[in-house]
Amino acid sequence: MRFFDAHCDTVMKVLDGTFDFRSGCGEGHVSFPGLVEAGSCGQVFACFVLSERHPGTERERAEEVIAAIQGMIASTHGGMALALTAYDLRRAVSGGPCAALLAMEGADPLEGRPEAFAHFHALGVRDLILSWKDNPFSGSAFGTDTPLTSAGERLVGLAEELGTMVDVSHLSDRAFAGVCRLATRPFIASHSNCRALCPSPRNLTDAMIRALADRGGVIGINLVPSFLDPVFHAQAERHRQEVFAGGATPAAGAEFDRRLAALSRPSLDWVGRHVLHAIEVGGEDAVGLGGDLDGTNTLPRGIEGVADYPLITELLLELGLSPTQVEKVAWRNLLRVFSEVLPD
Repeated sequence: MRFFDAHCDTVMKVLDGTFDFRSGCGEGHVSFPGLVEAGSCGQVFACFVLSERHPGTERERAEEVIAAIQGMIASTHGGMALALTAYDLRRAVSGGPCAALLAMEGADPLEGRPEAFAHFHALGVRDLILSWKDNPFSGSAFGTDTPLTSAGERLVGLAEELGTMVDVSHLSDRAFAGVCRLATRPFIASHSNCRALCPSPRNLTDAMIRALADRGGVIGINLVPSFLDPVFHAQAERHRQEVFAGGATPAAGAEFDRRLAALSRPSLDWVGRHVLHAIEVGGEDAVGLGGDLDGTNTLPRGIEGVADYPLITELLLELGLSPTQVEKVAWRNLLRVFSEVLPD
């Protein structure tokens, strides 16, 4: 079985110096050996830069992150290759190197100027999430539910013009509706789950999943427990309110991570429930995987990293999906949608 995963934050651990992508040494979830062991044919690596953390240097920080991802790819000595075109993706599933795609998670590095995206497209970005927190382009899931701004609307158009995937994970519900109204090509929710099963605003409602599917898009099922299991979500939100009542300080963040690590991890069955629900709502062509690995310290029981992804396909087969349906979830759907959006 192959795998194509739509989102990971591994580069942040590489930049922190706590993880070596090439060898897998350290505390990361996604390593080159792990990708090989899983049989991965495609992995999207996120470049996450937030203005409040890098005020005035967002562009420079994003360039640094992208350079680090390119260094990770180069360290594999041909085992991975940056994918810029649909041809690169097809090559990856035909015996070529594993495809690595660059995503911009939050358009803060554009500093409010849609036209600045052309620079990052030239650096290899092929997936664009407009916001992580509210920014000049879009409202976000944990923000004020503001819609796309006029700059955001222009950015959606430019991304499509350049052959870049528009990605609605993290967007507010009203911004999602704006993308639905504007998009002329398929778009994805790279790492979001089903709100009908877990009420996090990061997840999609059934109506949103149907709208995404109707436009040929794919929802990538996220492995973060807070987006999978409603009990874990409720516990995490209670701890979040308590810990961050005095502000989002580094000490508060460390305490929050400590409390989450002490919670009971949800079973892998929750991944299966979200996959089955998303298929029921959107159809078997609209569901993939977007684990958000290395964007969380906690994963479902049995999953310690990307090398464990075969356990997900085993579960889906046990739940009654056909081998063809499992292949679609594991890699075919994301390969198809990216191949439709990226240039040949």
